[in-house]
Amino acid sequence: MEIRGKKILITGAAKRVGRVIAKTLAERGAHIALHYNASTSAAEATAREIRELGVEVDIFQADLRQLAALEKMVDRVYTRFGQLDVLVNNASVFLKTPLQSLSEQDWDTILDANLKGPFFLSIFVGRRMLQAGLQGKIISIADWAGERPYRDYVPYCISKAGIIAMTKGLAKTLAPKVAVMAVAPGPVLWPKDLGAAELEAVLNKTPLKRLGTPEDVATTVAFIIEGSDYMTGSMIFVDGGRLAY
Repeated sequence: MEIRGKKILITGAAKRVGRVIAKTLAERGAHIALHYNASTSAAEATAREIRELGVEVDIFQADLRQLAALEKMVDRVYTRFGQLDVLVNNASVFLKTPLQSLSEQDWDTILDANLKGPFFLSIFVGRRMLQAGLQGKIISIADWAGERPYRDYVPYCISKAGIIAMTKGLAKTLAPKVAVMAVAPGPVLWPKDLGAAELEAVLNKTPLKRLGTPEDVATTVAFIIEGSDYMTGSMIFVDGGRLAY
């Protein structure tokens, strides 16, 4: 699938990794439906930058945890763009949840944002792709820790393991028209609540001895869209070799 001219919805695209994914795809000629939740000013700024690249872009607000809001957003996106060729499920929350302080609210916040939202958004968009007879693609950002969970972030790791299972299940459900893949980053954009000693420990267990970058993730998303149309149910690890350590 050629990226140029395609219409792509990216969740959580106002900032951080999502912003870089949006700009990377726009630089290759994609028209961008940019989702955000609370970061209105950042979404508007990212949209201005993308618009300067000569492609279409619009911003769409929705709380991914609310299914009614998701459905309304999908309606607005289709009204604006007419169709979607690609969905990128990028938005997620990353919360430290030590066992001693873990609450039901923590669980609901993480699982609803990181798994329920992407699952139902994939269903809403996937159905429309099938109805339109499109050769569409759905790409979700998972995490290497979905395969090897670590302490103090167990609900987060569970949510990303769910994304991996979702990818494999929807690849079968939406075939042969819609391909479904995932990208599983390793350490990218070091969390503010983790210190230098913890960073050093992570790097010591990462064969490439560096943190990943948002660009590493974004170019992998671009490859999945444009590099091969004979992939579905696949997951690409962008983790510096961390999983293999």
